[in-house]
Amino acid sequence: MTFELFLTQKLQYMFTCIKIGAFNLKTQKMMLIVHVHVHVKEGCEEAFRAASLENARNSVQEPGVARFDVCQQNDDPTRFVLVEVYRDEAAPAAHKETAHYQTWRDTVADMMTKPRQAVKFSNCFPDDDGW
Repeated sequence: MTFELFLTQKLQYMFTCIKIGAFNLKTQKMMLIVHVHVHVKEGCEEAFRAASLENARNSVQEPGVARFDVCQQNDDPTRFVLVEVYRDEAAPAAHKETAHYQTWRDTVADMMTKPRQAVKFSNCFPDDDGW
């Protein structure tokens, strides 16, 4: 493949992403990014953090997981965001079947002030090869 053809293909992908959002092109899979917002009960911050870090360490070993971040809010330590990056749309279901996810889910269930909320995104940049 020539550099010109490579550049043309990448630009077409970027413009398509900008116009209608990232989607599955014939040559690329769609990455799925999920932000999970969690508000834990006061006094549960450290236990939630520890359980989430253990889940994250195991999650990044899954073939369908590109990244798994655990973020704690600076000005309110009872609020967390889990940033989960999956290689395709089937990977979240596979993740939820793992023992480490089920252990995390059961461990943290009573620590939350309300049910966690997930927001799904598609990546525009970097492209899938950049993860």
